[in-house]
Formats: sequence, C-alpha cells, structure tokens
Amino acid sequence: MSIAAAAGLPILYRDDHLVVVNKPSGLLVHRSIIDRHERRFAVQMLRNQLGRRVYPVHRLDKGTSGALAFALDRAAAAGFAAQFATGAVRKKYLAIVRGWPEASGAIDHPLEPVADEMLGPQSGGAREARTTLRVLATAELPHRVDRYPTSRYALVELEPLTGRRHQLRRHLAHVSHPIVGDSTYGKGRHNRLFRELFGSQRLLLACTQLVLAPPESNDLLVIDAPLAGCFTSVIERLGWRLP
Repeated sequence: MSIAAAAGLPILYRDDHLVVVNKPSGLLVHRSIIDRHERRFAVQMLRNQLGRRVYPVHRLDKGTSGALAFALDRAAAAGFAAQFATGAVRKKYLAIVRGWPEASGAIDHPLEPVADEMLGPQSGGAREARTTLRVLATAELPHRVDRYPTSRYALVELEPLTGRRHQLRRHLAHVSHPIVGDSTYGKGRHNRLFRELFGSQRLLLACTQLVLAPPESNDLLVIDAPLAGCFTSVIERLGWRLP
C-alpha cells in the first residue's frame, strides 16, 4: 500500500452529492470474496476519512488506479449509478500495452461474464462490449522477450463505451496488445521485463478522467486524475511525454 493510501485517499472533487478520489493501484474498492485476505478497502477508507457513509457508484479493478466516484447519499447513488450503467458517463484511461496497435480504432468484441467481487461467479451469455483506442506514443526496447530481437510497447488512451467487468484488460488481450503488468490477461515475460528495467510492480492502467452530470445541473463535470508517480516514472523512462 502506498504512503498516499495509508494517509488517506486523495480527493479530486467534492460537493454535496459526490466525491471523487484518486485510487491507488493495489486497493480494492470494497470487500471481496475473491481477495479474502485483504483488510483495506476504498469504501472503508473514505468513510473513515470523511466521517460519513459513502456509496460507490462504479468500480475500478484492484490493480487499476485513478478516478473513482462515490455518492454521499442514496438518492445521488441511484442517479450516478444509472449514468454509469447507461454509458452516460465518459471515462478515459491511459495504459501501456505490448506491441504497436493501429493509430486509432475500436474494439467491438462481446465478453462473457466473469466472477464479481461481491457476488462471486456470474452466469449468462456474452454481452456487447466496445472500446475505442488511440495510440499516443510508441517505443522499441533492445530486449528479446518473444521471438523478435527487440520488444515494442505503446502508450494508449482508452475509452470504454460499455461497462463490462475487466473490459479494457480483456479487450486489449483479445487484440494481442495486453496491458503491461496484467497478471491475469497479460504476458508474464513482458511484465517481468518492466519489473527488471523500471521496477514496475503494478498494472499499467489508470482512469485519468470522468465526465458526468451532477444532479439538478445541465453542466457536465470534468474530473481529471493525475497519474501515480510510479506510472509517470515508467512513461518518462520510455522517453514519452504525458498528453
């Protein structure tokens, strides 16, 4: 757990209905039957930090960092949750992936349900899932990982147009550009290379922006989340500049 998480979650935005924090990588949003050994959760930490009950209205995977929204009352929670469920909230992510994807495009690939942190295994058939992708920078490292003498990586901006569980990680793996640091859907050899070269111990995926509509307002609220220092360090060492 990072020092920032131990001291309290960084608050990016707060009003009477909503609070958005910058969740560190490695922190669960809430108690999970999958990670039974974990004792710290974003819901609990923020509740203790604010001295009041909070209601998560969407989720980030344990390894994903960035903007995470909570409502401050039940009515607001229902409204914000509906916005996320219907795709009314825009979410932007940055990720480092293996290989060089096409400069821009969309991944349209249905996804089967996977185990839920709160409810366990899920049933049902594949559901529609769409993600847009834009390449921001590329790099080629003089290290043999697969069958080639060098290894290629890209910094990409991702926007999920649907909200399936593990959607970004599964979609990038589906198109053979898995996210670096992903121990479930990624490539262990590339993950090890980043640990050895850059000391990176995390999933290199972060939610960097939320765009949503507050209750009783016609104006859109844009909330940006700065990258964690460890993520920024990898980007800089690859010779890239943040957008």
